Amino acid sequence: MNLSSLPKIKEKSKKRIGRGHGSGRGGHTATRGTKGQNSRTRVSLFFQGTKVKKSLIKRLPFIRGKDKFRAKSGKPIIINLKYLNLFAKDEEVNLSSLKAKGFLPADLSEDTKIKILGEGEIKVPLIIALPISKGAREKIEKAGGRILIKKEEIKNKKENPKEKSTKAKTKKVKGK
Repeated sequence: MNLSSLPKIKEKSKKRIGRGHGSGRGGHTATRGTKGQNSRTRVSLFFQGTKVKKSLIKRLPFIRGKDKFRAKSGKPIIINLKYLNLFAKDEEVNLSSLKAKGFLPADLSEDTKIKILGEGEIKVPLIIALPISKGAREKIEKAGGRILIKKEEIKNKKENPKEKSTKAKTKKVKGK
């Protein structure tokens, strides 16, 4: 059996609906019924009822302010103290060590926010190089650990370096 020996398939021509009485399905209603929403034209893909304010676009909030074009990173990944007992004594806890131990996925970006919270007890003295809550800070220091990142360093990281340079350059001149 070859492709050339196969019989030809007869295709039915498409019925031209609504093109006059001679077309067989033409004239007034053209198979759509008499009245109702679907008798005139199709319903749009994003139609959700009657009011415009119900649509998806209207339900999304406006993003205003200076960061409106920056992607929102959302809430930080939370790691509780009770899981840090798996680290060795005086080991540094940072993003790379958490990835190595399997707490975080390996393909996680360096910009991801991580915070250590104080749920549970810690028995091992550790060196923490991540943002940390007040309760977790007390428990780590009580266990003999150290915290490398201070609140001031975190605030300095958040500030935009472009803003600092423009502030330093612009000085008010008296009398002009």
